[in-house]
Amino acid sequence: MTISEKIFAAHCGRDSVKAGELVYANLDLVMGTDVTVPLSVSVFNQIGAEKVFDNKKIALVNDHFVPAKDIQAAGLSKTMREFAIKYDIQNYFEVGRSGICHCIVPDSGLVVPGDLIIGADSHTCTYGALGAFATGVGSTDMATSWALGENWFKVPPTIKIIYKGTLQPFVSGKDIILHTIGKLGVEGALYCALEFEGDIIDELSLADRFTICNMAIEAGAKSGIIKADKKVLDFLEGKTNRKFTSYSSDADAKFLDVIEIDVTNLEPQIAFPYLPSNVKPISEVEQIKVDQVVIGSCTNGRMEDFRAAAKILEGKEIAPYVRLIVIPATQEIYLQMMFEGLLNTFIHAGGTISPPTCGPCIGGHMGILGENEVGLYTTNRNFKGRNGHLSSKVFLCSPVVASASALKGFITDPREV
Repeated sequence: MTISEKIFAAHCGRDSVKAGELVYANLDLVMGTDVTVPLSVSVFNQIGAEKVFDNKKIALVNDHFVPAKDIQAAGLSKTMREFAIKYDIQNYFEVGRSGICHCIVPDSGLVVPGDLIIGADSHTCTYGALGAFATGVGSTDMATSWALGENWFKVPPTIKIIYKGTLQPFVSGKDIILHTIGKLGVEGALYCALEFEGDIIDELSLADRFTICNMAIEAGAKSGIIKADKKVLDFLEGKTNRKFTSYSSDADAKFLDVIEIDVTNLEPQIAFPYLPSNVKPISEVEQIKVDQVVIGSCTNGRMEDFRAAAKILEGKEIAPYVRLIVIPATQEIYLQMMFEGLLNTFIHAGGTISPPTCGPCIGGHMGILGENEVGLYTTNRNFKGRNGHLSSKVFLCSPVVASASALKGFITDPREV
């Protein structure tokens, strides 16, 4: 079996499963946010549920429209807060003690290898970086899972992607996954598990692995997953006392496809509007003026991302009329940035610092684009109208490309600065 098949077998009490089977499986965690929980609360009440299956296996995170941008947003958080109080939800993350869900959840020790996790957010597949099978669901599925502690799944086939070669300077996990999505297309892995492996994956930091698994959904995948190794064990040290099983795919496991990608000549990548798959190497990108640069999000909001970005900006000022928005993914990361002096670097360069929020990534607040404006974001999606006005355009990139471009005022190869 593959890693994913082994996890499903373990969670539905069977010795084995195979791709295409329909199974009921027990859940280790059900995650929701201020945007998705209110509808789930309504459904939970409609079906007559009187209690949650386990108040320790539910995580509720304030992150999308927080701090509340308007009365409606305040109402969404209020509904989630009241649900958390009523059912004594142990993993409730309030503003000021929260972060973007796909960073705060693993950082809080709520994910271990071998887990089966659902979240009412499509980028829940991020947790696959720790060797868990994690996938996004709708609010109705989340509501029934709160009540039952299980859900039904079609066991997905697995596409294995093996990365080999040598990474060049300024090339990161973001460039690897953008390149991969460009090769696969937005439906190239539809309802599949993407299993990432190879010497390159072994060398990458967990921050880069989180980024890669986060964007598996942009190729249509059900999940992204990486076999847990010592880096994962080190990450979990002190975060959890849970016992877990780390799975790896069998030598004779059946894969839908096996794709090898040599990254030796890979350049920084840019995803053009309006799809994450519309990717070009930066050497083929003409001089495109940018109005706003965003560094952060669940995709690139970790310390490694900000250290790399700040190194380029240190002692410099961004271009006139460019807006630079920096968004730490959690309060702990915000605090660490302060201790390391990174906030000084970004502010002196002309950037503004936001509290942890999904804000501009979803076009909700903290940096909505106006008519015909161009954004360069380290986020994961650039669909038409997602980030602001329908005529606005968003290009996706890594943190170092974002910093270099903020300095120049147009999309810039970081090797040039």
